[in-house]
Amino acid sequence: MATTTAAQRREQERFAYDAFLRECPTNQLLARLSDKWVSLVVAALAGHDGPLRYSDLGRKIAGVSQKMLTQTLRGLERDGIVARTVTPSVPVRVDYELTALGRSLGGLLVAVKDWAETHMDEVAVARESYDAADGTPGVQK
Repeated sequence: MATTTAAQRREQERFAYDAFLRECPTNQLLARLSDKWVSLVVAALAGHDGPLRYSDLGRKIAGVSQKMLTQTLRGLERDGIVARTVTPSVPVRVDYELTALGRSLGGLLVAVKDWAETHMDEVAVARESYDAADGTPGVQK
């Protein structure tokens, strides 16, 4: 195994990703992945065997507008997380499915969604307690 000098290590570290740095590409990717619509789209696709049509995704994800769904799907396609297939027909059929990269992310986002569904009651109680204390921990009105 070759040894590296301190200067070589610094040069390698300069190109390492650090999501805590605002200008790092991983910081930007985390910002995209933390978007509510991204999480729901990926979870919906991960929880379904095979591709879903655009209209099926729109029905599954309550409250998403056509504009937001389109923007979200385009961003996910650009990032290599979703694959888009157009089938020429009348009307045109457009299907979306997760790529291998998207499937590796899908399990994580489904787990986050499941966690939120499981613990929502506990979070609601914590919020009520916090709000009753005007945000001051341990103090009741």
